[in-house]
Amino acid sequence: MIEFYNDESVAMPRLHKSIVRAWIKQVAELHGKTVGNLCYQFCDDERILEVNRQFLQHDYYTDIITFDETKCDRIGGDMIISLETVGSNAEMVGVDFADELHRVIIHGVLHLCGYGDKTPEDEQRMRQLEDEALGLLRVLLADKPMLK
Repeated sequence: MIEFYNDESVAMPRLHKSIVRAWIKQVAELHGKTVGNLCYQFCDDERILEVNRQFLQHDYYTDIITFDETKCDRIGGDMIISLETVGSNAEMVGVDFADELHRVIIHGVLHLCGYGDKTPEDEQRMRQLEDEALGLLRVLLADKPMLK
């Protein structure tokens, strides 16, 4: 099951949820995994900073925190996403908010599939896998109206 929630501090982002769910499952399958329970929690910067400090002892903002509950080849976990940071990052790199949000959503899935991003090589591989996954999503969304 793949669920999406939002904190009171932010509005739920507009997503083609059924397509995003199917996309997440396809990406997981491409990496030899099945999807168990995934929970996406959308929040603001203050909430993600609080979680980062409390659970990871990191004193900085980030776009996503992934809590991995994967068992064998069945991925699962909770992912907290700061929509404010996603927006800032989208603006900084000159991409649409929805594109950056999708990148962050699949970034968490790729972590659950076993990919890291701590070294330059791993980060480069992660970006490549994100780009491939985003290409798949574009195909799935090709005939769907854009959500504003």
